[in-house]
Amino acid sequence: MSDIVTAGILVIGDEILSGRTKDKNIGFIAEYLTNIGIDLKEVRIVADDEADIVAALDALRSRYTYVFTTGGIGPTHDDITADSVAKAFGVPIDHHPEVVARFKERFQGAGELNEARLRMARIPEGAELIQSATILAPGFKIGNVIVMAGVPSIMQAMMDIVAPKLKSGVRMLSESVRANSREGDIGGPLREIANAHPDTIIGSYPFMDEDKKPNTNLVVRSRDPEKLNAAMNAVKEMLAGLKIAR
Repeated sequence: MSDIVTAGILVIGDEILSGRTKDKNIGFIAEYLTNIGIDLKEVRIVADDEADIVAALDALRSRYTYVFTTGGIGPTHDDITADSVAKAFGVPIDHHPEVVARFKERFQGAGELNEARLRMARIPEGAELIQSATILAPGFKIGNVIVMAGVPSIMQAMMDIVAPKLKSGVRMLSESVRANSREGDIGGPLREIANAHPDTIIGSYPFMDEDKKPNTNLVVRSRDPEKLNAAMNAVKEMLAGLKIAR
């Protein structure tokens, strides 16, 4: 079995913490990583503060195979992600000539290529650009940190570019079953099943069903299909026994 590959996400931006902007990137990245065999382990959200960004980056990049950041690479004064990443890695940052050339081609009108737009061309030394013909301002990868835009459509395009270059592990498999029981009614036997199948992850997710009654979905996860099937069979047998008892 391949090594387990892990990741963390660092969301950067005062607008997320204030509630003014609702994050749409975490769920997308989480599902994307699951599908390519990378386990998302942690998500942090920090303000547009250099010290906080650097501290979060240092903590995450030392713990996980990859760190994905979103936000803070735009043209305004509070877009400080690139500078913060450079500081975390202890490298200088400057205007990337390739990006500047693209900007000059794009912004040909008088005064259009201003200082604010040129901020987006500043890349830490040694970073690999994440760009395409449809992405004007690039993201970049340095070490195990992948820096992406906060705008969902641009971030998603960047994920498609960078994903083929990432190391991945064995995908986590999952199966689910509707319990037709309240979560509290199955908590005890479910714990016994989880203890008997330590190489699986069993989760219970309560919801209100179509009859507006409390119900539960059970999800079993494992990288080993045989262990997954064994645990799921145990769950189904437990549910069948509860149904007969009623």
